[in-house]
Parts: sequence; C-alpha cells; structure tokens
Amino acid sequence: MQGQEEYKVQLDVFEGPLDLLLYLIKRDEIDIYDIPIETITSQYMQYLQIMKMLDLNIAGEFLVMAATLMMIKSRMLLPVEERPDMEEEEDPRWDLVRQLVEYKKFKDAATHLGDLEIIQENIFIREGHHVELGPEPEKALEDVSIFDLISAFNEALKKIDKEEDLTEIFAERYTVADKIDSINETLRTRGKVTLRELVQGMVHRYEMVCTFLALLELIRLRRLRAMQADSFSDIELVPYEE
Repeated sequence: MQGQEEYKVQLDVFEGPLDLLLYLIKRDEIDIYDIPIETITSQYMQYLQIMKMLDLNIAGEFLVMAATLMMIKSRMLLPVEERPDMEEEEDPRWDLVRQLVEYKKFKDAATHLGDLEIIQENIFIREGHHVELGPEPEKALEDVSIFDLISAFNEALKKIDKEEDLTEIFAERYTVADKIDSINETLRTRGKVTLRELVQGMVHRYEMVCTFLALLELIRLRRLRAMQADSFSDIELVPYEE
C-alpha cells in the first residue's frame, strides 16, 4: 500500500494505557471500582488493533497492559479457592483499580491547575485592584485526545463493507499526501469541518486510513486542531492558531 508507507506518523505526546482505560471507563459510565474486566479487555484490544492498523508507534506499556488485562480476565474465571498466590477474598482487579484511581487523581489535579491558569489569564491587576473579565459567550471547544479520534475512526470503519476484495486496486487512488492537501483545501474554503463530514461518503477502508493519518500529521505539525464542545460529541476540525 504505497500511499500509507509515505508517512509514518510520529506523535510527540502519546497518551498511555491508563489514559485509554480511563477513557473507556468514562465513555461507558463504568464504576471504576467494579470494572467488567471481560468487556474492558475486549474494547482495549480493539483499540490496539486499530492503532496497529494505522501503523502508530505503540509503546511497550500498551502491550504490557494488554497482558495484564488478559491475566486478570483469566483469574476472574477461576473459582476463588483456585486463584494462585491470593488471599481468599482478594479481587484480581484490585491492583489495576488502585493504579487507575491514583492516576486519575493526578490527571484531575493537573486539569485543575490548568483551569486555574486560564482563570488567572482573565484577571488584570491594577493599583491593588483586580478586574475579572466576563465569562466567554459560548462554551469553549476543547482539544480531543488521540482516543477520541480513534473512536471516531472506528465508528466510521464500521460503516464500510468488510468484504473489500479490491482494496489493493483502489489503494493507488489514495495517498496521505493527497489527503493532507485535500484537508487543507477544505479548511481554507470552509474554515472548519467536522470529522463526520470529512469521512462522509467514503466507501473504502484504505481511503479512510489515509485520511486519518493525514489528520494526525496535520495535528502534529500544528496545522489544525481537533476539538469538541462536550465529551464524546462530534469532533470539529479547525485551522491551528497560535
């Protein structure tokens, strides 16, 4: 597949396996203290498959977490008395839950500090007094995570016929470079576009892969931003502004 090989997307900051698990837990409104390990393992592995399909560099800790989830899943299937090296009432998920809770505290604290910084930017000090700017007239869009993008990509893939026998033939029609030019032209003429609109009408898996890789490359190069008004809402693509 010539078009895809032209680009190897290297993301400077790539969220880790705990971020992916927290994303899945939040998306499905799962109780972090009672994780359905079979479901979460299946979803985690599905995301890893998509990341491999897109030829993203998957850090080793993603594979370690996959092995950990599989081990927990297998131990959950055993009767309590047959679980090795465990106290009678110990839950095989507990170590993972502890990691997720501690990591979530860290992320929440970082987010809170970021919010305080934004608030401080709207306060001007003058002769011992301060003036606060009014609230934004509309809710600001927030940058999406890589997992939001992968989730949207996965949903779009589900609409494509899985029985594609002519993929190799059609592959020559699409390249990442062409898709980068196409996205740039769309943003130039329209100003913004949703990811749903961008992939609408695509009927070939390879075209969608090239489009997604082009999108990641433009984000990495700070040519565009992928944003949402609310968690798991439509992803909006806008030109990057310093």
